[in-house]
Amino acid sequence: MSSRSDPREPLRRVAVTGGTHGNEMSGVHLVRHWLRAPGELQRPSFAALPVLANPAAATACRRYLGCDLNRTFTSAFLTAQATPDDPYEVTRARELNQLLGPKGSTGAFDLILDLHNTTANVGTCLIAGSEQEVFVMHLCRHLQLQNPELACRVCLYKRPGEESFHVGSAAQNSLGLELGPQPQGVLRADDLARMRTVVASALDFVELFNWGTAFPAFEMDAYRYLDGVDFPRTADGELAGTVHPQLQDRDFEPLRPGAPIFQMFSGEDVYYQGGSTVYPIFINEAAYYEKGMAFIQTQRISFSVPALP
Repeated sequence: MSSRSDPREPLRRVAVTGGTHGNEMSGVHLVRHWLRAPGELQRPSFAALPVLANPAAATACRRYLGCDLNRTFTSAFLTAQATPDDPYEVTRARELNQLLGPKGSTGAFDLILDLHNTTANVGTCLIAGSEQEVFVMHLCRHLQLQNPELACRVCLYKRPGEESFHVGSAAQNSLGLELGPQPQGVLRADDLARMRTVVASALDFVELFNWGTAFPAFEMDAYRYLDGVDFPRTADGELAGTVHPQLQDRDFEPLRPGAPIFQMFSGEDVYYQGGSTVYPIFINEAAYYEKGMAFIQTQRISFSVPALP
């Protein structure tokens, strides 16, 4: 297991981005606070840069204005000729790529921590690309060990050969933090404190790495994305049912064939017809209605992570 981005020198350029989605309030307000008082992000060997990723959407308290910023960090968007008709988020992605990247270059930031909230009951969820990212897997393990009460489950979103499209992909290493459940446009003190704790632990890990700490090999469990499952719909595309009460809020719990997943408005239940057990996450996430997803199916995997020298 190896990754081209695994650092071999101290990390000096670290960013903490919040407000990638402008109505996910923990990241928005933590970054606004850190822009005024950045001392909390400073360590002896580096100082993390706070970045409000989507300031216009944060001001409007909307997920985005034109398109999802967390889907625009592809080569097609970043390298295309700018036009006056470009959505705000495409223009902002190019600005962030210049600030934190350029994506894929050795001059890009060493690490981005991207802060998110979700309406789904995922607890403290760590979003990484793949198990091949050794440095990031060690970072996840550190967060699990330092915060056992938070569980800190790891999700792996990237499929083989797929280009990364999220804000963190501008850097050489990245980790997304998804905390929930928290309603859109609402700031909860407990979720904000939890996010603050996880960010502090992540920066402490970077400091340990920078001072030459050796991290031993370990075994890890994670949840790998399989696919999204849409709601039942009528012939004209309207919702015909909703998430079943027995599935609601049971993110990361095993979903076995024959278990109910939807309850139709007409009264009958719809059952999971898959051939194997999966682990649903982001169940009934508010922002995914527009994406045609009631939940995401994942596969629970175990793998070995080598030592990080």
